[in-house]
Amino acid sequence: MPDPVTRDTAETESAFSHPAVAPDATLPYGGHPDQIIDFYAPRDGRPPDAAESVPLVVVLHGGAWRAPYDRQYMTPFADFLARRGLAVANVEYRRGRDLPQQGGSGPVAGRWPETFDDVAAALDALPGLVARALPRADARRTVLTGHSAGGHLALWAAARHVLPAGSPWRLSAPPALRGVVALAPIADLVRSAELEVCDGAVRQLLGEPEAYAERLAHTDPAALLPTGIATAVVQGRDDIAVPYTVAECFVDAAAKAGETVGLTLLEEVGHFPPVDPAADACAVAAEEIAQLAW
Repeated sequence: MPDPVTRDTAETESAFSHPAVAPDATLPYGGHPDQIIDFYAPRDGRPPDAAESVPLVVVLHGGAWRAPYDRQYMTPFADFLARRGLAVANVEYRRGRDLPQQGGSGPVAGRWPETFDDVAAALDALPGLVARALPRADARRTVLTGHSAGGHLALWAAARHVLPAGSPWRLSAPPALRGVVALAPIADLVRSAELEVCDGAVRQLLGEPEAYAERLAHTDPAALLPTGIATAVVQGRDDIAVPYTVAECFVDAAAKAGETVGLTLLEEVGHFPPVDPAADACAVAAEEIAQLAW
């Protein structure tokens, strides 16, 4: 049995070895170059205007909210779902950039508030964009999924109706979702910060220390409960990027809030297999999505 670091290296190489899969359409939801969504029609051989509608899966990529990681690594996963007869929207959003005043030479995690502005705007714009790009997609049957930092954003987006009063992203009613499937998510920001997940990404995401506590209250899925939306988490037990204890803390918080969240812990699986079409874990993730979608 390989050690966790060797396993993680091999799994990461596998996930990033697939060529990017071109979408059927790309549409903007804003004016910034990163405010775009790639659309994948169901790849089941039926014409785009077939009478039978299909569910829509909205994908949010991970990468610790940092700029070097974009939606491209999730395109094989989007294609994997499309080949199972689902319509897919792969969302891009603004991520961290080099900020010398914060120290360090690499990109920080996320932009405040742009990262959250973008995810909220993308989801708000989706019904209209889907009608143009994916004629067979039924936006009333939408499942939201995301990997790692994208898993955090998926859980957050599903909780916008329980954001604190005054939040610019708050919805007056629950979003129209069949459910959420979070894949190796940074689901509990407090626990993730304690564990220094992704080299301190949570504290970088939330930025200024004097605003940290207030921003945490507006962004931590573990504090935005219950949502009333069906939620499942798929997590590798051997994940060293986002340890499974983060998912367990989120599930425990949900239970204390009176909500049941399904947790599937995959043995001998690390961070990337749930979104790697070459891995058995990806089929597990897809089945969780399909159960909610259909």
